[in-house]
Amino acid sequence: MLYGFGPVIDKNTTRLVVGTMPSAASLAAARYYGHPMNKFWPIVFEVFAGTLPPADYDERLRFILLNRVGLWDSLKSCEREGSLDKNIRSETPNDFRLLLSGHGKVKRLLFNGHKAGQYFMRYIGKIDGIEYTVLPSTSPANASVDYGTKLKRWREAFLLP
Repeated sequence: MLYGFGPVIDKNTTRLVVGTMPSAASLAAARYYGHPMNKFWPIVFEVFAGTLPPADYDERLRFILLNRVGLWDSLKSCEREGSLDKNIRSETPNDFRLLLSGHGKVKRLLFNGHKAGQYFMRYIGKIDGIEYTVLPSTSPANASVDYGTKLKRWREAFLLP
């Protein structure tokens, strides 16, 4: 059984990026989006600062929180061989209703890929007052969507009021 990470969120968070489950590389590194080829961190820093992300993980986390962005995953745990979402089985969802009840400023969930949104809707469903956007996965497994397209879609979603 694999277990994900706790949420990265604070009292000012307005947007929550929701993944499916950390990849094998992320779990090994104990970091959200820890695979070196994942484009999440480069996209975030390009959108909000026009720079590349720093190497320091804690600095990355501070940066997203300063920009009112949080992180969590649809799934708390699962069994999975490798890192692909299609291999997930015996999954358990995270308790988003509880999390969001204590973080009332969160008004938008940004799903990092279709599977993240599918698992969320299967186990949690729509929550009143929350907007949902499914974005192209930043995973290196999503090579069918080029970086420029991913950057454009994520920029639009991050910069909505």
